[in-house]
Amino acid sequence: MTSSSAVSSAVPSVPSNDSVLAAGHPLMDGRTADSPLITAYRGGKPSRRPVWFMRQAGRSLPEYLKVREGVAMLDSCLRPELAAEITLQPVRRHDVDAAIFFSDIVIPLKLAGVGVDIVPGVGPVLDKPVRTAADVAALPPLTWEALEPIREAVRLTVAELGKTPLIGFAGAPFTLAAYMVEGKPSRDHLGPRTMMHADPETWTALANWAADASGMFLRAQLEAGASAGQLFDSWAGSLGLADYTKFVAPASARALDHVRHLGAPLIHFGTGTSELLVAMRDVGVDVVGVDYRLPLDEANRRLGGTVPLQGNIDPALLSAPWDVLEAHVREVIAAGASAPGHVLNLGHGVPPETDPAVLTRVVELIHSISPE
Repeated sequence: MTSSSAVSSAVPSVPSNDSVLAAGHPLMDGRTADSPLITAYRGGKPSRRPVWFMRQAGRSLPEYLKVREGVAMLDSCLRPELAAEITLQPVRRHDVDAAIFFSDIVIPLKLAGVGVDIVPGVGPVLDKPVRTAADVAALPPLTWEALEPIREAVRLTVAELGKTPLIGFAGAPFTLAAYMVEGKPSRDHLGPRTMMHADPETWTALANWAADASGMFLRAQLEAGASAGQLFDSWAGSLGLADYTKFVAPASARALDHVRHLGAPLIHFGTGTSELLVAMRDVGVDVVGVDYRLPLDEANRRLGGTVPLQGNIDPALLSAPWDVLEAHVREVIAAGASAPGHVLNLGHGVPPETDPAVLTRVVELIHSISPE
C-alpha cells in the first residue's frame, strides 16, 4: 500500500457535504448575516467599519492570564467553558466586530492522537516528527466524534455573542505539515520544502492528511455556530510561487472543500505572502488577509479588485505614540478603500506586551470613521 492510499483509507467518514447550516445557526436566523463583519466580507456596505484582531484573545489581556493560571495551553483549548470564556474576553473589552475562536492549529493533531504539546517559549513540539512514508501511513485518523469539545465550546460562545459573529479557524495544510515534519518550529522550514521535491508522494500524502484534519476542524466550528472561517498559513511565506502552486495550493483547496458548501465567508491569510496572494485567492476563498508588508491598495491591484481584503495595521505600531498609530490606521483605511470590501485587522497577531487600552482606542477610532 502506498503512503497516499494509506492516508486515504484513514480518512474518517464525516457528515455528507450535502448538509447545510441548521436553521438556528447565527447566519441563518438573522443574528449575524447583516453584521458589519459579514456584510464587509460579502462586499456590501457595513453599518460601521468592522475590525477584529488576530490573537485578540490571549496574553495581552490580564483577564486571560488570570483564567489560564495553572492550565496548559492545549488543555485550555479543550475545556469548552474555558475556551468560550477566553474567546469572549476581547469582545467584552474592546467592542470588536467579531470573536475569533480560541484554540490552536495543532488541536486536530492532539484530537487525532498525535503526540504534540505547546512548549512555553518554543511552540508546538511533536513527540516524533513525520518524515517518511511509513510515518505518514501510521498517522491516526481524526474522527468526527473527537471534535465534540470544539463543537461544545463554539456552542457556548455563540450563545453569549448575540449579534457578534464568531470566526472559526484552522491551520493551512502547509503550516500544519511543516510542524509535523520539523517536529517543532523552524526558521526556514527546510524539512518540508525538501520533502516536496525529494519525496513528493510522501509530501502529498502528508499534506492531504493535514488538509482533512484542518478541514474537519474548521467544519466542526462552522456547523456549531461560527459565521466565517479563516485558514491561517503562517509559514507559506517561506515558499516560492511555483512550489506553493504545485505542492501546497491543492491541499489548501482540499481543506476548504470540507466547508465550501456551508455558505459561510472564507478568509485566507498568510505571513510573508505578498507574492502568493493571487494563488492564495485561487484556492477558493471570499476574502484575502494581507500582512503588514504590503499596502492594501497594492494588494488589491495584484488581486484585480476581485475580493474584499482584511488587514493590515502593523503590530509594531501598537507601541508607538498615539499620533503615529492614528495616522497609520487612517492610512490603512485609505489604502483599503479601493477594495470591494475591507475589514480592519492587524498584519499579524497582537504582541503579548500590547497595552489593551491601545487596542480599545484603535477600535473606537475605526468605528468613528464612517464607512464609505
